Amino acid sequence: MISAKMAKALNAQIQLEGQASFLYLSMAAWCDKEGLDGCTQFMHRQSGEEREHMLKIFHYLSEVDTHALTPAIKPVAHEWTSVTEMFKEVYKHEQKVTASINKLMDISLKENDHTTNNFLQWYIMEQREEENLMRSLLDKIKLIGEGPMSLYYIDKEVEAINAAELAAEGEEEA
Repeated sequence: MISAKMAKALNAQIQLEGQASFLYLSMAAWCDKEGLDGCTQFMHRQSGEEREHMLKIFHYLSEVDTHALTPAIKPVAHEWTSVTEMFKEVYKHEQKVTASINKLMDISLKENDHTTNNFLQWYIMEQREEENLMRSLLDKIKLIGEGPMSLYYIDKEVEAINAAELAAEGEEEA
């Protein structure tokens, strides 16, 4: 069993991960509306990943005999002025998640909660990867530039990154 403070913090993280899943799902719908198939697929995959992150914590709380709470999801944005703006928001959100995971880690260390500390190690690595991915996407978008012609190349670049990420996931499962 974990402390009430840790359980409350982990339940808050469930809400944050669920919020990210819905935000990215909304972004996928916007990308689809804009005809950005590669970005649509990418954001659908990101949404699914965030849902998995949420469920992983949800199941962990059950494993340690604590009550996992189904989160209330706040309304999310549905429109962006550009792909750049959208990916900047994703990067900012991933930084927020990283900060939250770091706070969870701080609690686990202060409470000598080695089980939760061990559990959170996966999230530490995952967030480093997520921030790096979003930062590299923003760098590529910056290099390509914006405008109607650039959107095609941005979408193709995101599609290639998505395919590489899916292939890497397939290798991990094998």
